[in-house]
Amino acid sequence: MTNDRNPSNMSPENANHHPGGEGTILQRGGEELAIAKVADRFTVNPSSQSALTNLAETLPAQFNQSVAPAKSAEFIVTPAQRDEVMQTARDTAGIQFASHVYEIQGEPGTLVYLTDQITLQFAPQTPASVMESIATSAGLRQVRPVVGIPDTFVYQVTPQATENPLKIANRLMQRSEVLTAEPNIITRSQPSYRPKDALYPQQWHLNNSGGNELSPASHIFAESAWDMTRGNRSIIVAVVDDSFDLNHPDFQGLGKIVAPKDLRDQDLLPLPDANEQSHGTACAGVAIAEENGVGVVGVAPGCAFMPIRTSGFLDDEMIEQAFGWARENGAAVISCSWGPSAVYFPLSLRQRAAMTRAATEGRQGKGCVIVFAAGNANRPVNGTVDEQGWSNNVLKGPTRWLTGFAVHPDAIAVSACTSLNKKAAYSNWGTSISVCAPSNNAPPSTWFQETGFVKTPPQINGYLPGQGILTTDQVGVSGYESGNYTATFGGTSSACPVVAGVAALVLSANPDLTAAMVRQILQQTTDKIIDPDPDLQFGVRYGTYEANGYSQWFGYGRVNAFKAVQAAVQMQTLSTPKASKQLQQRSDTPVSIPDSSPRGTVAMFQVESTGLVQDIQVSVEIEHSFLGDLTVSLIAPTGRTILLQGRTLGRRSLLQTTYSLQTTPQLRQLYNQSAQGLWQLWLIDHAPMDTGTLKSWQLILGI
Repeated sequence: MTNDRNPSNMSPENANHHPGGEGTILQRGGEELAIAKVADRFTVNPSSQSALTNLAETLPAQFNQSVAPAKSAEFIVTPAQRDEVMQTARDTAGIQFASHVYEIQGEPGTLVYLTDQITLQFAPQTPASVMESIATSAGLRQVRPVVGIPDTFVYQVTPQATENPLKIANRLMQRSEVLTAEPNIITRSQPSYRPKDALYPQQWHLNNSGGNELSPASHIFAESAWDMTRGNRSIIVAVVDDSFDLNHPDFQGLGKIVAPKDLRDQDLLPLPDANEQSHGTACAGVAIAEENGVGVVGVAPGCAFMPIRTSGFLDDEMIEQAFGWARENGAAVISCSWGPSAVYFPLSLRQRAAMTRAATEGRQGKGCVIVFAAGNANRPVNGTVDEQGWSNNVLKGPTRWLTGFAVHPDAIAVSACTSLNKKAAYSNWGTSISVCAPSNNAPPSTWFQETGFVKTPPQINGYLPGQGILTTDQVGVSGYESGNYTATFGGTSSACPVVAGVAALVLSANPDLTAAMVRQILQQTTDKIIDPDPDLQFGVRYGTYEANGYSQWFGYGRVNAFKAVQAAVQMQTLSTPKASKQLQQRSDTPVSIPDSSPRGTVAMFQVESTGLVQDIQVSVEIEHSFLGDLTVSLIAPTGRTILLQGRTLGRRSLLQTTYSLQTTPQLRQLYNQSAQGLWQLWLIDHAPMDTGTLKSWQLILGI
């Protein structure tokens, strides 16, 4: 078994040196992948629904609507008729584009669909006139530049093109002016496996003191972290997944859901279909389920939630849209519990660029923290395995594995450990793993393709000990289980949002951190769990740490929320910024706090000065028969909400305190913002019976 940094699935034939290979080679991620036409299907791009309906009624082919990717329609035909029927479709009015469907060599059942787009990256100093001439001669029309990559553009294949995008790309790669020519392909996404084991109805991964199949120190020490912050609504966690039950009680609360997006239906309601189990609902609950006295609680319950529903396919545009939407709408953390259905999947130029932009341009240049599940095949995220024992020998002999998303330099790749501090039997591993997080234990996953082709990896016999993760499920009977919660969730699907939640807590404590700094904190504050036992399939022992503190199974170790948040707080600059002028407003008028009201009550100050905030202090005096019912937040004129006080005060009845840049790091989000406008103190009583009053409050702004 070896780990190759730049493996290739190319056969000895090379399209650039062997004429005739242009249609069987896919340019992708700087590599050349061998592909083959699928015998019994093709796709078309209709100009309208009526054009598609007319075609479906006239062709001697079956319209396979359930499998077709966005903007395309797939038809299934007898192999002998494929090319003839496809040509008929090409010649039909209203059909803009028709193409074969492909599969990657060595991976039958992994379908690749062509689109009508090609990305071209030209050599530096190539004149614009030469770029235009090259594109025009190939029958391409420029659509737009690829932001962040010089001399790189997205082109559309026009009716003047005489070849399909595969052949065009391979021919253009032979030109010295062209550095990269990649067709935009679509392949089906695959949510990370959700194993079904007998799970216990408690969230041991957050905190536990031991028990059945439970090591006392197998959790992430969330309670100690929550003493410092339970998350802030200004920190938004984007969960990119299949769909989300936004009606779930654990996703409710003022300001909880932010900028939802459905990339499948192109609307703002990323809800599950009637027969969809909703993997995204479970993942979101692990990261951000609201603390509301019922159900479960997420790692970062106080943070906001941005649900982004994918199209179900991993083409360049979907990845650009998903990461672009998160970046443009203020996401601080992007959690992705999915990967490609292909065994070997390098990222395209545009996909790499979309992730890089989010990681470097998000959060006003501080970058979005991107977290990816490592996968669940018990294989390297980047390396070679001598495969034996797969069903139908679909994989046999030296096989190269690559999960392009997880190995992206800006991604935090997360493997899974168990409630007994062991490697989860299914968890992927390798030199690109960043950290691990608690999840269940189960055999490696079984992959199903909608073509009916099944890939079943060699299984592990015998009982695999370890508890599972309890999280949110679709409300009612439509989800994984009957009821609002599931006790059968796990895999790196669950480990990934655990880390995303810890990252959100870190940024809640110190929003000035860059994405790279958050990654560093997560890696430097881990618990070095050790698993000395050999892998049950390969016999290797990667559960200990090298001299640099790194393990191929666990990365730098299991995330520790308390240590990470503590490190984030310690990185704050404790000195008060210098302010030349101080604005002070105070109110001693008592304000009653409504009992058990999600709307709460608001006290306000209007500030007329246009100076920039250099310092800020908020002082409050509150009497309440049970202060543990209350949250206190400051709403700035920009609308940004800063949680000053979570529900951590318990039975105390009097609160007299001052929140400052030193004591409340979240307030640094308001540094250098305009002081002018309406400042609001927002108090919410979250539980019935106990009542109280805001007796006075004071706002001091240094400008």
